[in-house]
Amino acid sequence: MDFIITTTPAISAYRIVKVCGIVSGLTARTRGMGGQFIGGLQSMVGGEVTAFTSEILKARDESINRAVESAKAMGANAIVGLDLETANLYQSIVLISATGTAVVVTPDVPAPP
Repeated sequence: MDFIITTTPAISAYRIVKVCGIVSGLTARTRGMGGQFIGGLQSMVGGEVTAFTSEILKARDESINRAVESAKAMGANAIVGLDLETANLYQSIVLISATGTAVVVTPDVPAPP
């Protein structure tokens, strides 16, 4: 079974058999001078600031992967209730946090008739 990640408190067709604990993955990224310059130019014309979007997506994935690794180290095979948050540190650093509950799940077998 693959590792399951969900933002919901339960997983359809699975039963939580053990709660391992809270896990978090954090990533701090800087935009750098080049990214700030390009982002500044893009913000003048409006629309998406693509210079930041790709870095934020990488940071999100890195944060989730760190939470998954922590969960696996606890013996979990899933994370439920995953919450993603961002925060700005100083003027050029963005912090991405992925926090959830590491659990062990098994397929929910229907009772025989």
